[in-house]
Amino acid sequence: MNKSLVYTKTGDKGTTGLIGGTRVAKDHFRLEAYGTVDELNTNIGMIRSYPIDQPSIETIIRIQNQLFTIGSYLATDASVSDLQSKLRTDEKEITHLETEMDKMESALPPLKNFVLPGGHPAVSQCHITRTICRRAERRVISMSGEVKVDEWVIRYLNRLSDYFFVLSRHLSNYFNIDEIPWISNLQE
Repeated sequence: MNKSLVYTKTGDKGTTGLIGGTRVAKDHFRLEAYGTVDELNTNIGMIRSYPIDQPSIETIIRIQNQLFTIGSYLATDASVSDLQSKLRTDEKEITHLETEMDKMESALPPLKNFVLPGGHPAVSQCHITRTICRRAERRVISMSGEVKVDEWVIRYLNRLSDYFFVLSRHLSNYFNIDEIPWISNLQE
């Protein structure tokens, strides 16, 4: 019988191994960063589980693959320079997100107010995902205060959160859900 690859028992005392072998506490800044990217990726999978349009599904799968690569990069000990250098910081990935946002926005009414999240489970999931993406961005920025992080990762996450906001609007339109504008009750 083969030994399980799921549980190793090496983390039972509150540490885990980075790619490269260094052991760190499970609340280490690297784990906060790549753990949040993993949480983001899981929530993106929820969006894909709804009956949405094929172009959105294809973009989401591309994003999920990119996030696994980013997570691996963030989980790699800085002392393993050959692994650190394997991240492909391809500007085409950011351009792809921008192009997809432009396509979706071209079919939407102009945004005049903030909109309240909700109206359809897929739309709500886009907003949850957007906020997790912003948290992942903050965690990676915190990590960059401790070790060098390729700036492309931060830019990608920033653009990605924008993508999920636009996707929420696109899916509201796709499912024929009215967007409810936020009406401020702040005094002017």
